[in-house]
Amino acid sequence: MNLTRVFTEHPASLGETYPEHMRVSLSYAVPLARAALAAYVYAFLPFFFTTTASGIVKRLYDRMTRRCATCALGPEHRPDLFVRPVRPAPREVMLSWDPVI
Repeated sequence: MNLTRVFTEHPASLGETYPEHMRVSLSYAVPLARAALAAYVYAFLPFFFTTTASGIVKRLYDRMTRRCATCALGPEHRPDLFVRPVRPAPREVMLSWDPVI
C-alpha cells in the first residue's frame, strides 16, 4: 500500500487536496470541541449554555449538508440529498349512485 495514497485517496474522492481536506476537517473539529465543552459545563450547571451545543451542531449539520449538495460526488456519499420526491398516484374519484334521490 502506497503511503501517499493513504493520505490522498479520500480527499481526492471529494475533489480536495490533503491540505484542503485537513482545513475543512479542522473547521468542523474546533466548533465541535466548543460544543463538547459547553455540553460538559451544561451537565453540571444546567442554567449555563442551555442552547449552545445544540445550536453549534445544527449549524454544522446545515453547513455539511450544503457542502455535500454541491460536491461533485455528493450523490454517491449522500444519496439522501438527491432523491427525487415520489409523486403520489392520482386519487380515483368514486362516483356512487344513490337510488333514493
